[in-house]
Amino acid sequence: MKISYKKLWLMLIEREISKSAFRKEVNLSAGTYTKLNKGEEVSLSVLLRICEFLDCDIGDICEAVHK
Repeated sequence: MKISYKKLWLMLIEREISKSAFRKEVNLSAGTYTKLNKGEEVSLSVLLRICEFLDCDIGDICEAVHK
């Protein structure tokens, strides 16, 4: 299984939030931001910070997909 953040990127587009503004507002490190872009696993605390910023649930920003 792999994780997909496609829902996150679509939500940012829908809300007209730039990726750089998103990174700054959520206080993401360069490494964590790179992991999100590459579809790699990030910590649950990071996902919860993103959800708090976007006022959504974890299932709204990511999903588990078969390889």
